[in-house]
Amino acid sequence: MNAIIVLLKLICAHICSDFVFQTDGIAKNKKQKGMSGLKYLAIHSLIHALTAYVLVAIWSDWIIPVVIFVSHLFIDIAKSRCKKDSVLVFIIDQLLHIAVICVLWLLLFGDGISLTQIFSSFDNTKTWILLIGYILMLKPSSVILSLFLKQWTPTGDNSQSLPNAGQWIGYLERILILTFILIQSIEGVGFLLAAKSVFRFGELNKPKDIKTTEYVLIGTLSSFAIAILIGYAVKSIL
Repeated sequence: MNAIIVLLKLICAHICSDFVFQTDGIAKNKKQKGMSGLKYLAIHSLIHALTAYVLVAIWSDWIIPVVIFVSHLFIDIAKSRCKKDSVLVFIIDQLLHIAVICVLWLLLFGDGISLTQIFSSFDNTKTWILLIGYILMLKPSSVILSLFLKQWTPTGDNSQSLPNAGQWIGYLERILILTFILIQSIEGVGFLLAAKSVFRFGELNKPKDIKTTEYVLIGTLSSFAIAILIGYAVKSIL
């Protein structure tokens, strides 16, 4: 069997077991303390192990389901000790599971393949240019926009807004714009601008809100301009 196919099957097994085969009951009960929670963690880990074993279908190789079961159980036990769920905890949990799968695959099927070779395949000019481009869409662009908009930033209570919502909206819209430009789908940028305008229209169509309207419009157009300029700069370099 092709080694890459095995890796893809292991990743597919993980995704299916974590997001398709995991019922709401298992997801809820595995967070319980003591033996009750441990029982559901073990059931969840067993599902992972069996799914990987069936998909890979190398019936004589028991090391795969055993490693998947044990590693998944211990990682999930550690995760269950966290006081609250968060995006960071979720990402770390998934990265640990994927890392175990990759190491297991390398040891069993990566004959002649080294970690250095794998990482070196990503160490090229295109990857670094793309990485820099996407990083620029985040905090650097926000800092530039904040300095540019500082002279118009309204003062007063802004308690009706979600904490940091505007910042994350900016991050997401600029990442989408860069992606649309890189895949040569510039009409997506127009759709994004139209969609944002529709959502904003209801709250900004009153004469008394004209200052807020102008501020939002300046901020939106500035954010789009920065993303488009950086996007085409990255595309031209690539």
